[in-house]
Amino acid sequence: MPNYRGGRINEEVKREVSNLIRNEIKDPRLTAMISVTSVKVTKDLRYAKVYVSIFANSEEEKKSNLDALKSAAGFVRREIAQRINLRHNPQIIFEIDDSIDYGMHIDSLIEKIKDK
Repeated sequence: MPNYRGGRINEEVKREVSNLIRNEIKDPRLTAMISVTSVKVTKDLRYAKVYVSIFANSEEEKKSNLDALKSAAGFVRREIAQRINLRHNPQIIFEIDDSIDYGMHIDSLIEKIKDK
């Protein structure tokens, strides 16, 4: 019988982290739109890699927003521990997900080829 527990934990943590970023974190450095694209919690529930996509005007603004998220990781970890009943509270590690930017780049290359 397949075990879906890992996927359910990933989705629950993703939903809670997204809600926390949108409603609870009051850092003035968070100026861009931030979307949680995926979460990967290790099997032993010690670490959770949170992949975020940051829609900002410049690379400097993206870096500032990522630094704000990394500084709020302790707060996010505490809130996750209160909201989700897990054996261990996972340490939150924020990573930038550039897959949307990469997809837009590939799409622009395809459009250039079509025009020629």
